Amino acid sequence: MGKLKYCEILGTRVNVTDMERTLAYIKAHLGELRGRYICVSNVHTTVMAYEDSGYRKIQNSAAMALPDGKPLSIYSKKRGFADAGRVTGPDLMLELLKSSCGYRHFFYGATDETLASMRMAIEKNYPKAHIAGMYAPPFRALDISEDEAVINMINSAEPDFIWVGLGAPKQEQWMYDHKGKLCGVCVGVGAGFDYLAGNIKRAPKIMQKLCLEWFYRLLQDPKRLWKRYVVTNLKFIAYIVRS
Repeated sequence: MGKLKYCEILGTRVNVTDMERTLAYIKAHLGELRGRYICVSNVHTTVMAYEDSGYRKIQNSAAMALPDGKPLSIYSKKRGFADAGRVTGPDLMLELLKSSCGYRHFFYGATDETLASMRMAIEKNYPKAHIAGMYAPPFRALDISEDEAVINMINSAEPDFIWVGLGAPKQEQWMYDHKGKLCGVCVGVGAGFDYLAGNIKRAPKIMQKLCLEWFYRLLQDPKRLWKRYVVTNLKFIAYIVRS
């Protein structure tokens, strides 16, 4: 398979793809993806990248920037990419967990409690998935020696995929800082750990199709998420119209 197409959205190069093509691409190119990272882009990350050139560089330095947010797929379609689909981070993680390819998975982020719940869910629902390791980092910056220990721990586990659940923009910054240092491909999945652990619920399929998944999450945690979704969504519309 050749390179995936992309559509530039407010300066971020978002891949034009769907789940089937993404899985096929990753399987065919896993060797060259090792040591690199994959971003899952949505309205929030795209607006942050538009407003912050440093974060935009991180997004555009990724091996792939997948259209996690439905509005990005809609925008790509309007720009002439009729085959633009959506690939959410949580869905990609589940597809690769149930893959028959024997992939090894490492999970970096969240808390020990969330990781324990995730392990139980994976062992129950994806018994063939190989958990290479899990680590919940402290809620502070690691010093050099601690970071080197984490790198050694992850590489010793020999994972194919390193799922990073730190939330944006922290997870993308972490993946960028560790580019070329890890043996697997990093994928930032945001709330994917909480979904898998059962801490929060995914929106019903109909709301996902109608571009309302953000609203479902907002209803679950309005105090923390209202600014991220309401303000950021309005900014996205304004920036798109202006551009």
